[in-house]
Amino acid sequence: MGMSIDPGSGRRMRGRPPMSEINVTPFVDVMLVLLIIFMVTAPLLVAGVPVNLPESSANALEQDQEPVQISIDEDGRVYIDDEELRGPDLVARLQDIAADQDPANPRQIMLRGDTTLDYGFIMEVMGELNRVGLNKVSMVTKSRPQPVTTGSSETE
Repeated sequence: MGMSIDPGSGRRMRGRPPMSEINVTPFVDVMLVLLIIFMVTAPLLVAGVPVNLPESSANALEQDQEPVQISIDEDGRVYIDDEELRGPDLVARLQDIAADQDPANPRQIMLRGDTTLDYGFIMEVMGELNRVGLNKVSMVTKSRPQPVTTGSSETE
């Protein structure tokens, strides 16, 4: 008993051999779409009130809870988070924040003031914060670029 294998039966390779590489084109397409989405949304994640902050070489503070953002723009408008408040509304809101905080762990107040503002105006806002009992206040600044130093410096 003999058995013969028909060379014409079964799977035949016509044209190209099967591809053994991974097709990365769909992966690149998805990554480009994600890149565009992140590029569009990243500027929206920055603080809502545009303030030209002064520069400082101070270190960042550690925080255990979400701070209250108080911003003063170049026109002297005061914002708590992204809500503009004036006069009695500002004082009432500060009193509400002070009443809601835990005395053992007071909330951090982040004060952002524009560089073009009068120092006295910023001190008025800080005085109101102190008057209502919000004493844990930090002034927000931009980090100052560190100067580039060379390996050695000699003076003659």
